[in-house]
Amino acid sequence: MSLETENNDYNNEEVYNQNLLDELLIQDDIDRFREEFLAMHEYEQSEYFEDTTNENRQKIFEFLSPQEVGEFFEQLEIDDEAYEDLFDTMNAHYASKVLEEMSSDNAVDILNELSKPKVASLLTLMNREDANEIKHLLHYEEDTAGGIMTTEYISLDVNTPVKEALMLVKEQAPDAETIYVIFAVNTDGQLVGVLSLRDLIVAENDAYIEDIMSERVISVNVADDQEDVAQKMRDYDFIAMPVIDYQQHLLGIITIDDILDVMDEEASEDYSRLAGVSDIDSTNDSVVKTATKRLPWLIILTFLGMITATILGSFESTLSQVALLAAFIPIISGMSGNSGTQSLAVSVRNISTGEIDEQSKFKVALREAGSGLLSGLVCATVLFIIIVVIYRQPFLALIVGGSLTIAMTVGTLVGSMIPLFMNKLNIDPAVASGPFITTINDIVSMLIYFGLATTFMSYLT
Repeated sequence: MSLETENNDYNNEEVYNQNLLDELLIQDDIDRFREEFLAMHEYEQSEYFEDTTNENRQKIFEFLSPQEVGEFFEQLEIDDEAYEDLFDTMNAHYASKVLEEMSSDNAVDILNELSKPKVASLLTLMNREDANEIKHLLHYEEDTAGGIMTTEYISLDVNTPVKEALMLVKEQAPDAETIYVIFAVNTDGQLVGVLSLRDLIVAENDAYIEDIMSERVISVNVADDQEDVAQKMRDYDFIAMPVIDYQQHLLGIITIDDILDVMDEEASEDYSRLAGVSDIDSTNDSVVKTATKRLPWLIILTFLGMITATILGSFESTLSQVALLAAFIPIISGMSGNSGTQSLAVSVRNISTGEIDEQSKFKVALREAGSGLLSGLVCATVLFIIIVVIYRQPFLALIVGGSLTIAMTVGTLVGSMIPLFMNKLNIDPAVASGPFITTINDIVSMLIYFGLATTFMSYLT
C-alpha cells in the first residue's frame, strides 16, 4: 500500500469519526457517544471539540462529567479571546468543577483569559483548597516562572526514611504532574535536594532521603522570565524544573509540556515581530482586527519610507543628468535589505538560543560584515559585467558595483548589530523586525549610491 493511500485511509477514518460523533449528538445517543468519544485520545477529543458547533458543545457538557471534560480541556488550543464566550455558554457550577479537575497551572492559564467578575464567580464556586491554590498562582505575572508553574509535585522531608518515603510518594502520585522527579525539602520548606524515582526504588530501606538525594539542585526563581526558564530547561535536559522564592522555599515545578508551550508561544511571537506585525493573525480574526494588528508597524515604516523619498528628491539633479541611475535603485536597495534580513535572523537566533555572549559580539559583527563584503563583491562583479555588456558604460558599472558592495556590507553589519544593541538594552531583539531593517538599509543604500554617483558625476556625463 502506498503512503498516499495510507494517508487517505487515515483522513477518511478521521472524517468518519467526526461525522459519527456529530450524528450521535444529534440523535441524543448518550451511551454510544460516550463509548466512541472516550475511546479517543484527549488530544483528539480536544480537536473535535474545537471544530464542532456550539450546539454540539452544549450536548458534550450534558453527556460528559466535569472530570472527563477537564481532561481534554488541558489540550485545548483555541484563541485566548474565545475562552470568554466558551465559559459564557457553560453552567457556572459545571465550569467550576471542570477547572477543579484540571491541573492548577492550566486552570490558571484559562482564568487569565476571563473577565475578573467571571473569575471571582468561578473561584467562589470551587472547593476551598483548589480555589486557594489557583488564587495563589493568579498573583504571578503570566509570562514568569510563577505564571506557568504547577503546585502539584512530589516532595519529601530530608529526614524521611526510604521505606516510609515510598508510601508517601504513592499517596501524592495521583495528583502530581510528574512522579519521576522528587524534591527534598527541610522542615522550613526550603529546597535542599533532588532525587529520581529510580533512586528511591533502588535505595536501601534503612536509608534516609538525605542519604540518597543530590544536593546540587538547579532551580529558577518565581519571577524569572518564561523564556529564560525554557532556555535553562533546554540546556539541562530536565523534565521538571523546581521554582523557588528568594529564600529558597519550594513553590512549584515547571514541567516539560509547559515549556514546549512556552517555546511555541515565544517562536510565534518572534516570528510575528520579524514580520512586522504585533501578533500572529488568527484565521478567525475580522478584517478590522487583522488590520489593527498590522497598522502600527506599517505606519512607522511609512514615515521611515518618507526619508528614502526625501533622499531621492535631494538627488533629483543627479538623476536628471544620468537617468539610467534610477534603473539600479531596486537592485541596490533590495540586495542591501535582503542581506540585512539574513544577518538579522542569524543574530536573533543566536541571542534566543544563548549562543552569543559579550566576548563574541564583536566577532559575530566582524564575521557578518566580512560575509556581506564577500557577497557584495561577488554580486557586484556579476552586475558590473552585465552593465558593461548591455549598456557599455564601465564607469557606471563601477559605481553601481561599488555601491552594491558597500551597501551589502553595511546592511549585514546593521542587521547583526541592531538586535545585539536592543538585547543590551533589555529589549526583545525580535522587535528589530525584517521590514524595519529593510527600510533602514534602504535609506543607507540610497545615501551610498547617490553619494558616489554625485561625487563622480563628471565621469558619468
